Amino acid sequence: MLVVNGGPRPEPGTLTQLFFQAIERYDKPDALQVKIGGRYEPISHRSLLERVRHVAYALDQMGAKPGDRVAILSENRPEWAIADFACLTSRVTDVAIYPTLPDSQIAYILKDSGAMAIFVSTIEQAQKLAAIRHQLPALKYVISFDSVQPGLADFTMAEFERRGAEDEPPDAAARHRDRALEVRPEDIATFLYTSGTTGKPKGVMLTHDNIYSNVAAAREMIPFAGNDVALSFLPLSHILERMAGHYLMFTTGTSIAYAESTATVPENMIEVRPTLMVSVPRLYEKMYARVVETGMTGGAVKKRIFLWARATGDKWADVKLAGHTPGGLLALQYSLAQRLVFSKLKARTGGRLRYMVSGGAPLSPEINKFFYAAGLTILEGYGLTETSPVIAVNTPSAFRIGTVGMAIPGVSVSVAEDGEILVQGPNVMAGYYNKPAMTKEAIDARGWFHTGDIGVLKDGFLTITDRKKDLLVTAGGKNIAPQPIEALMKRSKFVAEAVLIGDRRKFPMALVVPDFDQLEKWARYKGLSFTDHESLIELPEARAKMERETLAGLKDLAHFEMPKKIALLPAEFSVDRGELTPTLKVKRRVIDDHYKHVIDQVYANVEAAGSAPVESH
Repeated sequence: MLVVNGGPRPEPGTLTQLFFQAIERYDKPDALQVKIGGRYEPISHRSLLERVRHVAYALDQMGAKPGDRVAILSENRPEWAIADFACLTSRVTDVAIYPTLPDSQIAYILKDSGAMAIFVSTIEQAQKLAAIRHQLPALKYVISFDSVQPGLADFTMAEFERRGAEDEPPDAAARHRDRALEVRPEDIATFLYTSGTTGKPKGVMLTHDNIYSNVAAAREMIPFAGNDVALSFLPLSHILERMAGHYLMFTTGTSIAYAESTATVPENMIEVRPTLMVSVPRLYEKMYARVVETGMTGGAVKKRIFLWARATGDKWADVKLAGHTPGGLLALQYSLAQRLVFSKLKARTGGRLRYMVSGGAPLSPEINKFFYAAGLTILEGYGLTETSPVIAVNTPSAFRIGTVGMAIPGVSVSVAEDGEILVQGPNVMAGYYNKPAMTKEAIDARGWFHTGDIGVLKDGFLTITDRKKDLLVTAGGKNIAPQPIEALMKRSKFVAEAVLIGDRRKFPMALVVPDFDQLEKWARYKGLSFTDHESLIELPEARAKMERETLAGLKDLAHFEMPKKIALLPAEFSVDRGELTPTLKVKRRVIDDHYKHVIDQVYANVEAAGSAPVESH
């Protein structure tokens, strides 16, 4: 079994160490930034430390003991960071909950974790909790970041901080620091509940050293300037943002600016002008789609310039990625392409981005190469909640598009005979809370964590090909990896979602959700009449258009991999309906169940004479 080691592991450590070291080392006026009254306002390291201490003392007053669980149900904002650091320095285990989750899932997580208190952000989140509080006998206190109606919370954050400040002894700062540094590397820092594509979420127990080791390794691999600015918009309840956008940025002196929402990210990028950014591929996909649409719809001359610039950038990137320096005519052409096209993309990001990090799902190599050609480097990595999360990542000095990079220091990676990626290292979780059998299934007797992902190691670089559980096996015994095929289908700006179906079936088919903004615009241009999404996808012209767009990029597939039928759906998949995880990954079993009638009908009609290749539902 081939094993690749990422190098020596960092010395064990704790997140409280990182917190106090960053406070003492940087002491800057803009540790955090938040938009108030139309402009971004800074929060200093000193102010942050004081507020964390006040909340930590208030937690003590309400009886929180080391190891107790306290939940955080909130969007990204400074209070999230304050609550988290207060829990860590109180030696309390916090439980991060996605703010998009429905009441029933929030209730499950709070019951399973046994949380004795919870921080909530807005009136809406407080109302969610009020509706389920009678189901939660262990929950004693609710602290709301915002002012709420009486009865929805026991304290507002302002009241909670005042309560902690009033009870502080004269030597409060020293006592707070000393107690916080008593935390041991093996102590549990947090529970993160996997959104999971099947079954109920599992509480992943991550120790201080699990996450600390990941931060320490990432800090070595990605260069930080000391005066960087990051825009935080991925949910802090997601381990990627928690580790990279929160702890890693904080410990490198990077100023963390919170986006107002995911919808305002483009606007906030221009305001904040970040130098670093962490995202899932969806943001890069949307940025790419906007650039392509602008370049292709601005008239014949503009279209020719865009296509020329993209081709020039592609050639330039090939030379650079091969380790050479483009020169001569290509260098001159690239300089012109930068001025005419690529500079506009950079301006949309604020004009200062040095690196972007991508994780959580596969990033299209085509999109990654386009950004690279534009002078915007996306460092794609790979990991899971259970690995805190980073296993491997591309770096400026070891960069290969189409891979997720090399193993980080302290981590060992192997590929089993069946292709599954196995991992060992200080970043591997302590286990699933109250689920010893599942823990034993995930971590074998030799200490290898089984990721459930299929991959290949070449020259030390890891490439992910699919999820082991997602592999489709046709009735004819052919194995099909759906994710790469779905990614190809989603390259079209007309395709919002695509799910390949075909397990134990004679042939694969695809459920496709159109990008209705694009399809409606096209239909109006063509003079087609429709009233809603359902009537639009019933139009033969629209169905034919979607067939062409969906299948256009699949020419190189093997015959058995090619979807033979496509069914159009009138609505995007939804987190609320349980079809997507909070990180927008498709739950295949839920999709199979929700659209069983559609799928069965497609296969039942396959033998019908003259049946259309595209069906609508």
